Order: sequence, then C-alpha cells, then structure tokens
Amino acid sequence: MLLKAAVMGIVEGLTEFLPISSTGHLILAASLLDFRGASVKVFEVAIQTGAMLAVIWQYRERLRATLRGFGSEATAQRFVRNLLIAFAPAVVFGLALGSAIKTHLFHPVPVALAFVVGGFIILWVERRQRRLEQSGHGAARVTSVDDMTALDALKVGLVQCLALVPGTSRSGATIIGAMVFGFSRQAATEFSFYLAIPTLIGAGAYSVWKERGSLSMADLPMFAVGTVFAFFSAWLCIRWLIRYVSTHDFTAFAWYRIVFGAVVLLTAWAGWVDWRA
Repeated sequence: MLLKAAVMGIVEGLTEFLPISSTGHLILAASLLDFRGASVKVFEVAIQTGAMLAVIWQYRERLRATLRGFGSEATAQRFVRNLLIAFAPAVVFGLALGSAIKTHLFHPVPVALAFVVGGFIILWVERRQRRLEQSGHGAARVTSVDDMTALDALKVGLVQCLALVPGTSRSGATIIGAMVFGFSRQAATEFSFYLAIPTLIGAGAYSVWKERGSLSMADLPMFAVGTVFAFFSAWLCIRWLIRYVSTHDFTAFAWYRIVFGAVVLLTAWAGWVDWRA
C-alpha cells in the first residue's frame, strides 16, 4: 500500500500544475493500481497539500515579503485581496455541487471525456492567441500578478470552478482562462501557482474533516508517504514549467490530453482495460 501511495504522490505532484488534470490522473491511476478503500478518496485530495507546500517553497521569498508588507504596502494588500477574491467562487460552488459531482463524475470514462474536450479548448485558445499576435493585437494586458484588478481575480476564480469537473484541470482552467482574459502566459501560470495555495489547503482540510470518521492512525503512513512524494515531484515540475512557459505554448499538453483521453475511451469501449471507478 505504501508503494502505491508513493506512485500516487508522484502522479499528483507531476500533474497538479500542468494543464492535464491531477484529479483525472489520480482517478485513472487508482483504477489501474487497484488502489481502493474508504480512505482513498480523502487521500487523493489530502496529498494535494504536498503540491501546495512545493509552491510555498518555490515562492517563499515573495510570500514572506507579502506577509511583512501586508500591514502597510498597497501591493501586498492587493495581492492578498486578489487571491481571496479568486478563491471565493471555488468555495461557493464546491460546497454547493461537490457531492453531486463526486457521485456522478468521479469515474474514468467521464474523466477521459473531459480530457478530450479540455484538449480541444486549449488548442482553440492557443490558435486564437497566435491569430491575435499575427494581427498585432496579441499584447497581454496583464503581464504580472501585480497588474491584476479585483475583476481579473474574480474572472480567474470563476473559471477555476470548471475544475470541479474531474479531468478538466484546475491549472488548465485558470491558466487558459486567464490568457483569454488578457493575461500573459507567464502571469497566468504564476497566478495559478499562487491560487493553488488557498484552494488546495481548503480542499484538503475540508475533505479530511468531512471524512474524519473513516480515517484512523493506521492511515497516517500512507498519507505521509503520498504527501512527501507529491511535494518533491511538484517542486521539480514547478521549476520546469516556469522555464517551459517562457518559450513554449500549451499545444503539446492539448494533444496529450486528446490522445490520452481517446486511449482510455477506446480501451474502455473495447473492454481491453477494466476502468473501474
């Protein structure tokens, strides 16, 4: 079980901040690994804490400066305000729709469908961006997270809610959505990292609290292993993605989503793989 927990942690860390859906990959990985049990669904959410800690570590200087300057600096206050505004819609929609979504959509085939649909949306956004650049209208309005308005934060927060559907991708929704709203690719990616902090803390804490009756001290080693592996794999992924977006677009991830989702759908339809929930 600990080996499976380690694999799940690596999957979480490598996919949380890429526009390919960590939840979707965890559902598929759990199905392949036969990783089941009353505490597994909580585990899949709780280990996101490891990925969130990787963001805090990577941006520790910025976050420390924000905390120091929050009482007196307008930039720090605006940054915190925008994070809270962007986080709020996920709280509202998550509490309202979370149980229904988990009941009906947390299964491999719906996840694969979301993979494919999300891939085509990314292709459309990237093509739109290229057309704007060719016409001379592709300059980003928001080139830094410090340029954001409260309305910008609300828009990004609303598109993040699309990630309640497993397979959509929280990072994909926020990054691609922000680009549509006029963010540069780098600013959209960076704000997606920051927004992960309250989002993943909130989701993990709520899930553990809600399902606390099904957990025991015997689950602690599994949770610890998954969280540690999620931290290190996420930290490596964040450092790589920061370099990647400076010179590349997200087209490759779109095709990955489409091909991977199509393979899951094909194998499920043909009966080659038993994609059980």
